[in-house]
Amino acid sequence: MGTRGSRLPGSVLERLRRIGMIVVLILFSGTVSASGYGFAAPGEHAVVIYHTDFSLYPFIRIYLRTFDDKMQPLPDLNEYNVLLMIRGRPYDPRKRQFGIQSMRGRREATRSVFVIDASQSMGHKTEGVESQALRSKAHTPFEEMLRAAVRFIEGKRPQDEVAVLLVRDTKEGYAVVSRFERDGRALARRLAAMRADGLKSRLYDAIDAALRMCGTSSEDSNSVVSCSVLVMSDGKDEGSAITREDLMTRIAALPSPYPIYSLAYSPTNRAHFKNLEALSKNSLGIYYRVGKRPSGMRPILAEIRNLLHSDYVVTLRSYLPVDGARHDIAVGVEAPRGSGNYAFDNSFFEAIRQPFTREIEEAKLLLAKKIKELPDGAEPYYY
Repeated sequence: MGTRGSRLPGSVLERLRRIGMIVVLILFSGTVSASGYGFAAPGEHAVVIYHTDFSLYPFIRIYLRTFDDKMQPLPDLNEYNVLLMIRGRPYDPRKRQFGIQSMRGRREATRSVFVIDASQSMGHKTEGVESQALRSKAHTPFEEMLRAAVRFIEGKRPQDEVAVLLVRDTKEGYAVVSRFERDGRALARRLAAMRADGLKSRLYDAIDAALRMCGTSSEDSNSVVSCSVLVMSDGKDEGSAITREDLMTRIAALPSPYPIYSLAYSPTNRAHFKNLEALSKNSLGIYYRVGKRPSGMRPILAEIRNLLHSDYVVTLRSYLPVDGARHDIAVGVEAPRGSGNYAFDNSFFEAIRQPFTREIEEAKLLLAKKIKELPDGAEPYYY
């Protein structure tokens, strides 16, 4: 998560003076880290960089997530909402050396890991149904979880990948229903065969496994840019090999954020919801309390899917020479536009030249047509 900028008046000279002040603040504030759910104060916003790709250097792609104080994404950002700085020098958007796009229409993939509570308590019919006739037609909480997960899968983009873990009575404390899969129909068929028959809930072990799955690379590692964990449970843990504190420490030490979106539901006991809330707060995720009816999970998962598709990618051309060194980069997002209210996050890139391949060179040529090189001696920065 980033630091707040100051309010910038409209004139260019005053804007540059203020930018200079912001640069000083960033340079002396050290690395900015994400602090999780609720970190945007009322009326504020925040930005988190979760992936920086410099495999096509001198072109760099920065993938970021934005939040308002209700953890909703900032809509319709453009280059004039963004303050981009390399080694403390701000890019001038009028020179067209960077652009920002929504992830919604791009080809990069997202990953999601479901962790679904399959304990016997989730296999009972839903309480609160008025008549016995209606109760006989009602689905169990576990069935509603599966239906909600299938809806989420049906609404994903073709390139997005989903994995599913069930919290079950196994040696590991969970069962792998599916590793990362793009075929939504195959996932739905596997989920249809699942049953809620667990006697204990080693929830923390299952979530830890989901985080480790997020850390694995894909066959096309550059195409997968984010991974999230979606937990559907009452929050009760029984007998995990790691404690909640251990899990929180691991989450804080991850090199990239893997948000945990918790859907807390229980037909009988809500005393353990706080465990899910704590994990979401510590991981940049969101905690949802489902309510009395488990069918409330469906609109929540639809909202989460929208959040995952509302990320942004900033693509820029660097003018630093290929030196193999690591260079700092900062991205500030202004909201609303013209207000001068900036939120920042920091990342880095390495100025390296990848081995020649046809795919890399073709990708660079495409980017070079979109971000045309400035004339000799010109720089992308503000003067």
